[in-house]
Amino acid sequence: MSAEIADPVTGWGRTAPTAAARLVRPRSYEETVRAVRDCGTRGGIPRGLGRAYGDAAQNAGGSLIDMTALDRLVRVDAQAGTVACEAGISLQRLMEVLLPLGWFLPVTPGTRQVTVGGAIGSDIHGGNHPASGSFSRHVLSLDLLTSDGDIRTVVPGTPLFEATAGGMGLTGVILAATFRLHRVETSLMSVDTERASDLDDLMARLTASECRHRHRYSVGWLDLLASGSSLGRAVLTRGEHAPLAALSARSPARRQPLAFRPGRLPGAPSYVPEGLLGRTTVGLLNELWYRRAPRRRTGELQPISAFFHPLDGMPHWNRLYGRGGFVRYQFVVGDGQEDALIRIVRRIVRRGCPSLLALLKRFGAGDPGWLSFPMAGWTLSLDIPTGRTGLGPFLDELDEDVAAAGGRVCLAKDSRLRPELLAAMYPRLDEFRALRAELDPRGVFVSDLSRRLSI
Repeated sequence: MSAEIADPVTGWGRTAPTAAARLVRPRSYEETVRAVRDCGTRGGIPRGLGRAYGDAAQNAGGSLIDMTALDRLVRVDAQAGTVACEAGISLQRLMEVLLPLGWFLPVTPGTRQVTVGGAIGSDIHGGNHPASGSFSRHVLSLDLLTSDGDIRTVVPGTPLFEATAGGMGLTGVILAATFRLHRVETSLMSVDTERASDLDDLMARLTASECRHRHRYSVGWLDLLASGSSLGRAVLTRGEHAPLAALSARSPARRQPLAFRPGRLPGAPSYVPEGLLGRTTVGLLNELWYRRAPRRRTGELQPISAFFHPLDGMPHWNRLYGRGGFVRYQFVVGDGQEDALIRIVRRIVRRGCPSLLALLKRFGAGDPGWLSFPMAGWTLSLDIPTGRTGLGPFLDELDEDVAAAGGRVCLAKDSRLRPELLAAMYPRLDEFRALRAELDPRGVFVSDLSRRLSI
């Protein structure tokens, strides 16, 4: 088991750096038990590939338990469509193995550089939430190392499972999991793309798509610098896994329909001038993106990697925001709160936040995780460079608007929510705190996020 002092450590947004954390990398269950036992007075928190945007996988002055060495693929049941694996394996590695067998992940976020343990601990969601829910809905069992050194097999429908799914690593270290897969015939997506003239138009199209069940995946990209009659103009992308019959006899993909070969661009440079993605640059890029999108195009075949994970093609793309980093702000408001969503979008547009990645999606019924983020309704995520004057107070005001509408912010993206709003956003917070106090009375598992929010 290797150990080193990691200084500083940040999330993917490169904000709120952690000082003097002890990074421990166990290579077996026994070493993981020892790492938990040796956490010390500042405790420890499991960490995967570091794609949480905020401070959920940071622990100033304490231990970070790097799980990426526990990455074995234990078993694939190609008949039943299930996989058993250690928690440190990445979604990319699973795709490399599973796609040639005709299986795909049940849920994937906007990056495949996430571990299975991180996927469960954050209860990740994707563009197919109305149809498939979040990741934990497909988990059949998991092995959890708790603070007393016990390894427990945890199954859905139990309080410990519901606290762990979306629990941000605060109930213990997920060591392994078994979960269901989704059958596919090709590694391509059949994609429909169209423009929406404004926010009302986009919401109507998203709702209609959900009602028709024509597309498993749907997401709208918004231009949050457009105002007036164009407020909320968007490009709507909807997709479904392409059947083998969609490939023509002459298509090169016909010979290897399940091949998975993600493209790769040069990585972002280590130094990027501050303010590169300011309002002027983002405004021009948004205009270009909207204008080049087709008014309507159906049935375009795209590789899975291009459809789900376009940013993974550029390593370290988060450096484009400069050393100050960026805030990934994501919130959800429930069905019936469409007016609240529109008011919040108007506030963001008036503020002139230069977000290159602003995405609106529909959520279906929420999953049982006590701190799981999704709830039936609308979710908007946007990236904002940290250098904007008055950004903190402005986001505090948005938090209050979201809470007043009965919504919540995503803890896996957060690095600055005020603790007094947490209980209003997550009504089962007290149950989570009570179970955690019983399960971990010494407070072994702790993070910068849990300290900041008094979880």
